[in-house]
Amino acid sequence: MSGHSKWATTKRQKAVVDAKRGALFTKIGNQIAIAARAGTDPNMNPSLAMVLEKARLANMPKANIERAIARVADKSAAALIEEVYEAYGPGGVGIVIEVATDNKNRTMPEVRHTLDKNGGRMADPGSVMFQFARKGVIEISEKGETALMAALEAGAEDATEEDEYTVIYTDASDLMKVRQALVDAGMNVTSAELQYVPTTYVPVEGENAEKLEKLLSAIDELDDVTNVYTNAE
Repeated sequence: MSGHSKWATTKRQKAVVDAKRGALFTKIGNQIAIAARAGTDPNMNPSLAMVLEKARLANMPKANIERAIARVADKSAAALIEEVYEAYGPGGVGIVIEVATDNKNRTMPEVRHTLDKNGGRMADPGSVMFQFARKGVIEISEKGETALMAALEAGAEDATEEDEYTVIYTDASDLMKVRQALVDAGMNVTSAELQYVPTTYVPVEGENAEKLEKLLSAIDELDDVTNVYTNAE
């Protein structure tokens, strides 16, 4: 599973310098509202705990977080729906798009239009997803043998070093357990979430690489889109 998607790295760097904080908070707020349906106590709801950690790392204001959680009890608030779309991008790469929307009749046409406008196209359900696996993905700021050994001892399936951090992969059901074990081992966990991780990669270069980056950025900027994954290498 080594060979972490370049788009994941690009997206991570983009998030650090992203000036559109309001849009980012809206996306995270939607994720909080959905996760909170299973319970508003993060100690009893691992999914909510993960999203709240994401909100903390993004410096999301406490008031925004509280409003997002309060949507669960607000009967007048529009219900959010989680959808996953599959698509193809330039060079035949696979794309998985997660959305949280209160109106899928608005969201799907927006996603389709963005794909068509930027050299991509919607794919039939299942035609892309088989190239991905749902995994826990944890990032720690430490590198080297100590970090890799800590990951394996925590129960990780795999780990790989990137430029400035280590990416750790877990079974989806083990994400929170491995994360806590890494924290207990003194590792600095900077991210922990469920992702669609490619099981096969498609090489993309030259003009197709430029088109793909533009397409992925355009999709990621849509208000209802929460996550974008690709198997581009």
